[in-house]
Amino acid sequence: MTDQQTVEGGLAEPGDLEPDQGTLDLAAPQDRHDRTEWEAAAAAVLRKARRLRDEDPDGDVWARLTRTTLDGIEVSPLGTPELLEGLTTSGRPTRTGGWDVRAQLTLTGDAEADNRAVLAELEGGATSVELRGTAGRAGDWAGVLDGVLLDLAGVVLDGDQAGAAAFLDHAEDRTLHPSTNLGLDPASPDPALAARAAAAGVRAYVVDATAVHDRGASDVQELAYALKLGADHLRAAGDDLDAAARLLEFRYAATDEQFPTIAKLRAARRLWARVLELSGAESRTQHQHAVTSRPMLSKYDPYVNMLRTTVAAFAAGVGGADAVTVLPFDTPLGVPEGFGRRIARNTSHLLIDEAHVGVVTDPAGGAYAVERLTDDLAVAAWELFGRLDGGEDLEPLIAATAAERDRLVATRKRPITGLTEFPALGEELPAREPAPDDVRRYGAAFEALRDDPAPQAVLLAPLGTVAQHTARATFATNLLAAGGVAVTTEGTSPVACVVGTDAAYDEEGAALAERLREDGVRWVVVAGQPRAWADDSAAMGVDALDFLTRTREKLA
Repeated sequence: MTDQQTVEGGLAEPGDLEPDQGTLDLAAPQDRHDRTEWEAAAAAVLRKARRLRDEDPDGDVWARLTRTTLDGIEVSPLGTPELLEGLTTSGRPTRTGGWDVRAQLTLTGDAEADNRAVLAELEGGATSVELRGTAGRAGDWAGVLDGVLLDLAGVVLDGDQAGAAAFLDHAEDRTLHPSTNLGLDPASPDPALAARAAAAGVRAYVVDATAVHDRGASDVQELAYALKLGADHLRAAGDDLDAAARLLEFRYAATDEQFPTIAKLRAARRLWARVLELSGAESRTQHQHAVTSRPMLSKYDPYVNMLRTTVAAFAAGVGGADAVTVLPFDTPLGVPEGFGRRIARNTSHLLIDEAHVGVVTDPAGGAYAVERLTDDLAVAAWELFGRLDGGEDLEPLIAATAAERDRLVATRKRPITGLTEFPALGEELPAREPAPDDVRRYGAAFEALRDDPAPQAVLLAPLGTVAQHTARATFATNLLAAGGVAVTTEGTSPVACVVGTDAAYDEEGAALAERLREDGVRWVVVAGQPRAWADDSAAMGVDALDFLTRTREKLA
């Protein structure tokens, strides 16, 4: 049979069954819902939770559910097409496939032990290592990196010039993996080392924005800080801006606030591309390293940190980070052990190999809420960058942000699971070898209370049936436990907490308080709104730290 011949018979093409282009409808009429239906459904939930009154219109759900970040940026509760109106920035992550799984290690000075730790990370699935603790000494790189294939595994240093020079001496003429970085501080450039790095095809500098994140900076402040460092580096670089830009890696913190983290990394690329454009460089790329946030971790109920770092790593991957470091869950306890390190490495591998997060480039691209948040972050960070470039001091802004975050944590409007919410008062923390801890975690004030448990328990005094007082008894128990205060329903205590319904308080509260005082109670607390017969009260939204401090003083 030739190309011109046809086969007789068969079925005709079913052209009459083909719908007109653009008319294929995948939704049945009953599956279509408009905004008013969503508002009604959301309003019903909020009214049940007493966050919306019966007389309030359903449309009020937008204001009730819209969250405002520490930068004053509103995060819509629902992505809608109009969020794309008026966007001023553009640009998308370009990473294809999975990310560089980077392990972080602090060198001890014992070359043999450090070598075992490095090899354990690389053999266990890490594709590069960040080595800290080289400051002030050149380091025994031959011993530390014995058996490490430097062309296959990237090595990132911590910014010490002596250590960087010794590392290059050790590498000699060997091929280095392109993710290798001397880790120098761009604020203190070393042209000679930078030239050696460029000749070796590796990076020389890390713009480390986690430095301000760890002090409490917001997302916008972190972005603006990185821009300022990067721009200053370009200004000092001379004529070859592209060569200078290739020497930089940008390091950002990834938190368990999923969408802000995704948007922050996407915004960072757009901002740096704009700096490069205005500088006259040809390149528009930014090499990103995301590290799961240290301050977001909790020393208490540390296994919850696995959930936090998983969300953060997912967000970093979706946001386009080229390298991701997941800190071990037991980092706040001291030196992480093998189990924590293995879980940290496997978190990235599960996301890459099992969840296939890296298969799609920029999976959040086009999502209404993410695009809006990315643009808002970029615009706000660019404005702050201009102020910093004009000489404004960032430190007072960071201090104000940290104070506001502390207030939100204290009032439990920013809950920390396992610490300020659902604390396990009698838990036994895993023992770890002590390590320097220079990061003030978001829950530091509550951790301090838990470190020093109250000497006595609070007497829980219920009113009504179990069904009537359980809700407030649970609330009071959890609140007190967050401050290292246990409760009891037997015996005596200088402090008692009355729990029950508002109706029971009206009918029996005063009489119960009087009986408690006759039995030796010196301080009566009511779970709920203040009452004349109570000395103190605890309700949703109360400054938990102030309340717990007062209560503990009465127990002393």
